[in-house]
Amino acid sequence: MPDTAAPDLSTLTARLLDAARRAGAGAADGIAVRDASVSIDVRGGRLEEAQRAEGVEIGLRVLIGGRQACVSASDTSDRTIADMAERAVAMARLAPEDPFAGLADPGQLTADRDAGPLDLIDPSPEPDPAQLQDMARAAEAAALAVPGVTQCEGAGAGWGRRDVALAATNGFAGAYGRTSVSLSVSAITGTGTGMERDWAGEGRTHRADLPAPDGIGRLAGERAVARAGARKPPTGTFPVLYDERVAGQLIGHLLSAINGQSLARGASWLRGALGEAVLPAGLTLTEDPRRPRQSGSRPFDAEGLACAARDIVADGVLTAYTLDLASARKLGLAPTGHAQRGTGGPPSPGNGNIALTQGTASHDDLIRDMGTGLLVTSMIGASINATTGDYSRGASGFWVENGQIAYPVNECTVAGNLRAMLRTLIPANDARTHLSRVVPSLLVEGLTVAGA
Repeated sequence: MPDTAAPDLSTLTARLLDAARRAGAGAADGIAVRDASVSIDVRGGRLEEAQRAEGVEIGLRVLIGGRQACVSASDTSDRTIADMAERAVAMARLAPEDPFAGLADPGQLTADRDAGPLDLIDPSPEPDPAQLQDMARAAEAAALAVPGVTQCEGAGAGWGRRDVALAATNGFAGAYGRTSVSLSVSAITGTGTGMERDWAGEGRTHRADLPAPDGIGRLAGERAVARAGARKPPTGTFPVLYDERVAGQLIGHLLSAINGQSLARGASWLRGALGEAVLPAGLTLTEDPRRPRQSGSRPFDAEGLACAARDIVADGVLTAYTLDLASARKLGLAPTGHAQRGTGGPPSPGNGNIALTQGTASHDDLIRDMGTGLLVTSMIGASINATTGDYSRGASGFWVENGQIAYPVNECTVAGNLRAMLRTLIPANDARTHLSRVVPSLLVEGLTVAGA
């Protein structure tokens, strides 16, 4: 694992703040991020590419009255930090005034900055490249062993660790880290213009939680073979079942519409919808940024505010937006502790661990109940009107007739209006609870399918 003592990230953020004060900043916050990663790609059983990367990046935001500027660097020397502070202050003095920019008041800061209970760091040793290569080779071999698979585009395995420290002149200082491990494989069936492909992959914070490579590879192969002979579906208005693999994207459109930046710009089809029904009665959308061993968990947000569980939608009714300090001030609301940030820019609002109420019907039950329609397993592109919610996306999957899968489909488009679509959702009971976004398959009535 990375050497957390050279340099110490909390020491770096303190140095950033000291430099900002000396340069004349009225207020400032600093972030330091250390990343280390190893990735292995295998194709045809042979190593295709191996990469290792390590580095530290630092970012500084300075505020002078209502003016702010951000700078970043990958050099942590005293000279570079001093230059960063001087440059940021000079930029801030020339920046337009923003009455909503600023740090949190000390009374808004969280007192709980302990990431220990979140269990985000795998205590086991970093896997060596040979171990990752063996994982990728096993996954690829399992995919190739599925009858009907003609080749694999390759398999990849990776490990990473990220450590983050944040400090500000309002008195906040905190740090945490997380690890990750992933494995994926892409399989192909058919040849020439008749080739179809699909994939499978898994990622976890702890290696012990990662499924066996052969299971991941076998699933990729089976998914690819099931797509053999895909063709365009008919055009018309039909029910559409979003498979669990892609259903989270549909909920993601709702999350984008309640994002504070979109709301403050007036570019949201859910602006002014607090207290209104946006999902069917009985469905609740929760967020819990403190779920242990989850990639979306964190002990505090990027402005030092507390991260706590909440209902975004309760019994179908929208109860909360997603706000950082700036967007909350613009909207005249309280911040929700959802600021996210990289080293090169100011904070912005974003969501973490999401879970939607699961239904009682199985995936197969919904296929049976939909009669004739489209099962979507993959989506590409998006055309969404941010103010009206009009929606159109490219899709592929399977055509369903008489409640049974009839044949695979590709090169089609599904369209509707998100506000109306979300009000008709019927959830299955198949959400994978280890994901950061726990959303089951979702059946939507009356969408326009454009195919043949």
